[in-house]
Amino acid sequence: MIQLLFTVLVAEAAATAGLLFNTPLRKLLILGLDRLKRGRSTVMVKTLAATAVLVLASSIYSMAEIRLRFAELGAPTPTDQILMSRHLLEASLLGYSLFLALIIDRLHLYIGELHGLRNSMKAVMKQNRVIGTAKTGSS
Repeated sequence: MIQLLFTVLVAEAAATAGLLFNTPLRKLLILGLDRLKRGRSTVMVKTLAATAVLVLASSIYSMAEIRLRFAELGAPTPTDQILMSRHLLEASLLGYSLFLALIIDRLHLYIGELHGLRNSMKAVMKQNRVIGTAKTGSS
């Protein structure tokens, strides 16, 4: 599962970088995210996010149990140390992955709003030019 989480994290980081910079990849990413947010896909994404949150909570709970064993025994056993480090890595990767998913969602929303604002601004500028030429032409 660790390799899968690293792969997801790298893909999300690449998507975030692609959305941040105005490259040809940005348009492709926006189209993909638009499709992903339509129809039943939103339910699937929310289900995956909820599952990731549950796995994150399970890892945190397991780390708490191992920490209690540390307190009881006084010194951690090598097995507990390995389990603790694995759960810590898994929880960190899941947390980063959920955070990047939130960042991607917000970037997609803000880019869409910015695109809409630019289009309305162009329309207003065009309308102002038409009115300006009509006023100077009639005088």
